[in-house]
Amino acid sequence: MLKKIADDLLKWYDHAARDLLWRQDKDPYKIWVSEIMLQQTRVEAVKPYYERWINRYPDAQTLADSSEEEVMRYWQGLGYYARARNLLRGVREVCSSYNGRVPDDKLAIQSIPGIGEYTAGAILSIAYDRAEPAVDGNVLRVFSRLYCISEEISQANVKKRIAELVRQAIPTERPGDFNQALMELGATVCTPRNPCCSDCPVIDFCVAFQKQRQADLPVKRQKTRAKAILLASVIIQQQDRYLLIRRPNQGLLAGMWEFPTVEIIEESAIESSLSEYLQRIAGVSFAMGEKMFDLTHLFSHRKWEISFYKGSVSINEKAQSLGETSKTAQYGWFYPAEWPQLCFAGPHQKAVHYLLSAKNNDS
Repeated sequence: MLKKIADDLLKWYDHAARDLLWRQDKDPYKIWVSEIMLQQTRVEAVKPYYERWINRYPDAQTLADSSEEEVMRYWQGLGYYARARNLLRGVREVCSSYNGRVPDDKLAIQSIPGIGEYTAGAILSIAYDRAEPAVDGNVLRVFSRLYCISEEISQANVKKRIAELVRQAIPTERPGDFNQALMELGATVCTPRNPCCSDCPVIDFCVAFQKQRQADLPVKRQKTRAKAILLASVIIQQQDRYLLIRRPNQGLLAGMWEFPTVEIIEESAIESSLSEYLQRIAGVSFAMGEKMFDLTHLFSHRKWEISFYKGSVSINEKAQSLGETSKTAQYGWFYPAEWPQLCFAGPHQKAVHYLLSAKNNDS
């Protein structure tokens, strides 16, 4: 049965596989990049980012030699920035310890920052033809239906069970294509909702289909509702430059730029909170103006609801002068023409687009 599943799946994959840039060769570095980008991000969304990334960083050494600031800028828009930081750390490890070649040993590859069991399996099978499973969300869904597994799939023992089933099914010939076929099947046919069972190449082996339970599987843990956090941001312009603050090097959106922002505890205290913050961070006295616009930005575990206000400041002798801005500083004054060279925190990138659009409409 397992051999027939593999044969039928590969036969289907040979004519149904999408033409994707990262499938054009077996370069382990490129496979690595694509797999990290595809985590928690749709294929269609990844395509332009991957092409742009590979044009700029065609190999591991080029990426390793680049600054984190620039790498974050090229990642901007994909979200989950820890992925990019870990990728950079991992690539630098590969270049320093393995002469720029991604290792083909499972223990070695899993010791590299940012490479877990799934990514290791994907690289080893696709780039090096190793019969290693690569179990992502698509594969968990496909096998939970094939074997009608009714336990909740995020449990470690369930994941381990499915990984073992995949290992038993994976052929020694074309293991990378087999893993990609499973992912392709989950992405295009065995979808989370309304699976296209009539198009499934392994429908004859699907126990969930036989029991008409495919709509019930996989069983997932109930998602917790994202916590709403109210924030206030201020747009401050001085001599055609705008005040930006760099976030701390640890934590959410680490090291990225934003307009001055505080969390709202009490609405009546917005101006005083911003005043205290700006005096402490940038040494400026602040006066708040009218509200300009609101933005909502959803993270996996929280939702930012941000109100943006106009503001004005007076700069004292201790504050950084407008002519001394450093991109490594805690804050700085930047012309709009310099904004593309900065890596903005996600919701503040939306604010940048809003401001630039308004500026263009006024001109």
